[in-house]
Amino acid sequence: MRKTIISVVALLFTLCVASAQSVKATIDPIEMMIGEQAVVTLTVEGEGDLKVEWPQLQARQMLVPGVEILSTQHPTSQTMTIVLTSFDGKLYPLPPFKVKVNGKERQTSELALKVVEVEVDTTQLNKFFGPKDVQDNPFQWNDWAPAFWFSVLVLVLIALCYYLYLRLRDNKPVIARIKIVKRLLPHQKAMKEIEQIKADKMVNSENQKEYYTKLTDTLRKYIEERYGFSAMEMTSTEIIERLTSTGDQQSLDELRQLFLTADLVKFAKYSTLINENDANLVNAIDFINQTKQENQPVEEVQKPELSEADQRSQKERRILKTVIWALAAVVIVLFCYIVYSVYLLLI
Repeated sequence: MRKTIISVVALLFTLCVASAQSVKATIDPIEMMIGEQAVVTLTVEGEGDLKVEWPQLQARQMLVPGVEILSTQHPTSQTMTIVLTSFDGKLYPLPPFKVKVNGKERQTSELALKVVEVEVDTTQLNKFFGPKDVQDNPFQWNDWAPAFWFSVLVLVLIALCYYLYLRLRDNKPVIARIKIVKRLLPHQKAMKEIEQIKADKMVNSENQKEYYTKLTDTLRKYIEERYGFSAMEMTSTEIIERLTSTGDQQSLDELRQLFLTADLVKFAKYSTLINENDANLVNAIDFINQTKQENQPVEEVQKPELSEADQRSQKERRILKTVIWALAAVVIVLFCYIVYSVYLLLI
């Protein structure tokens, strides 16, 4: 008896819970014209925290053949709305919707949707007109004005580019010709000048000051090009001091004696003997031969220096080229815009 009472209580509790967790479906309106919309509302009724799993319905999905789902929404956690439409007059039975509540599947009752067609009065056919041919849109100047004026601007820019190109073409360009010339090495230049001193017989000349000036200037130029310091602006003592770490002592002693003799002749009116002049000339040749560098490039690139007018002309030409390229870029952009605008107007 006790077990029977417990079973009855459990059954009643189950029925109460099941009734407390019901799912209802309503449709509004139940009758509509072709192309109109009807809204199905699913509502879960129950107490407490309910976990609801709604049916997975998507827009453009056919609920039943002839009835299309336009959209679905969830206004609240226990409500779902489904917007339907149809374009075929008929009475459509809608299947029950299945909803899971707390893991248990619940099912709504079946619904029906009636779609009413538009009544056509076939007795007065003169009120109806058949399909018409495709008609062109009327010409609107406001639609075509931007493309037209941009086309005019493109033509003006093209003419301007051509004019600037002619100016650039007709102007004689400044051509900087780079020359590659053979150059003499420092010791070759020095030996050439010494040979000239010999040819002029300056060794035996009575003008000893001129001879020693020419000879020491030749050595100073050689030292300046060979060692890379301003020997032409230095005294004899300063030159020897700079050369102390570069040559052997014997050649420097001979060079020191040569410079000393030259200074005495030029500044103290010292008179030398002919053999002394010859010895100094030989010492100069020996110093050059002992310190010369032969493995040096013998070709030199010479770039001509442009005058101010040539430089100004080059600058103007560069500016002109930049302007032409900029205008060409603008023309291309405008042309693409015009083509795109016309395409939009024609489609």
